[in-house]
Amino acid sequence: MLAYALDWANLLLRWAHVITAIAWIGSSFYFVWLDNTLTRPVDKALLDKGVGGELWAVHGGGFYNPQKYLGAPRQLPAHLHWFYWESYSTWLTGFALFTALYLFNAGTFLIDKTVHDWAPVVAVHTALGFLAGFWLIYDMICRTLGRGPNGDAIVGAVVAVVVVFASWLACQLFAGRAAFLLVGAMMATAMSANVFFWIIPGQRKVVAAMKAGQPVDPVHGLRGKQRSVHNTYFTLPVLFAMLSNHYGWAYSHAQNWLVLVLIMLAGALIRRFFVARHKTEVAGQRAPWGWAVAGVAVLLGVAVWLAPASVPSSASALPTESPANLTARAHTVVAQRCVMCHNAQIANKGVRLDTAAAIDAQAQAIHQQAVVLKAMPMNNATQITEDERALLGRWYRAVQSMSAPQ
Repeated sequence: MLAYALDWANLLLRWAHVITAIAWIGSSFYFVWLDNTLTRPVDKALLDKGVGGELWAVHGGGFYNPQKYLGAPRQLPAHLHWFYWESYSTWLTGFALFTALYLFNAGTFLIDKTVHDWAPVVAVHTALGFLAGFWLIYDMICRTLGRGPNGDAIVGAVVAVVVVFASWLACQLFAGRAAFLLVGAMMATAMSANVFFWIIPGQRKVVAAMKAGQPVDPVHGLRGKQRSVHNTYFTLPVLFAMLSNHYGWAYSHAQNWLVLVLIMLAGALIRRFFVARHKTEVAGQRAPWGWAVAGVAVLLGVAVWLAPASVPSSASALPTESPANLTARAHTVVAQRCVMCHNAQIANKGVRLDTAAAIDAQAQAIHQQAVVLKAMPMNNATQITEDERALLGRWYRAVQSMSAPQ
């Protein structure tokens, strides 16, 4: 019943997390697009009111005219909509999901003893340290190095170095699947902390100063803009890290930290293209395709690097193994590597592999999870070998060829 309850918690938290993340990322992308797409109004009345940019849009059968003031309207409206619960809800549901799945089951999900053999309680505290530690280091970098000429570039370069180091360190300590997710979680924590500690408090101080008729300190706007830009470039790398647990070929690679860094870099480059494109589109200039091309080139390079080695042509000259022998050997591998988590007493995900008939019925799932994705066994807890995965692949293909119509 506990496993069943955890499955429901996993489902509901994951569902809520995705919904709130869509709301947060959607509003973030919209405002980045809006900021870079606004044009100077031609209506003198708008200029006199202090409007610095406007946009006309059509959506859902209605026309919209968002306007952005250079400073603030002469009279603040009674009701302002604050965009922050999307961020907070995303982090809260994400942390709850991370707790229910990874921290609560640290021995299974956080730890791979072939990577680093340590106690679950230590692994849990270290994982939490990644979340808090990255935010503290990142925040210190922004506050101390962001001043003066080229401050933004310096901050970006140093933060990138910290992310690369954290990715390498996580992959030396945690199971690959957990390491990828943890790097994404630490960056997402910084994104939400930016909203909680700097962006929203800064906006509240600006609004309070305006209502009191006092001069507004420009540092709040500058700092909020800086952190919002960082959040924009973190978004695609974080999304990859969150989705990566479905792709064992990525996080199980011997140089998995480099795989993670390169794909996150590709995401940041592609996001850079879209941000820059908004500006060039308004200015009537050529789209900066170089950023997108660079991002796609990195992705293609990683895909070529990770491509499985082709089977030597000489292999076709080897004696063909009989289907019966392949099946017997495949069943033996499954019994040794999979049955401990898929039996009558413990049937993870409702899958049993403790009988020959059950193994044959799950042939496609076995091939997908153990051969194609290499996601199972979880963290390779049973130490399945590459030769055994290859054997399962040959068995599945033999089963498929036998069942195909003649």
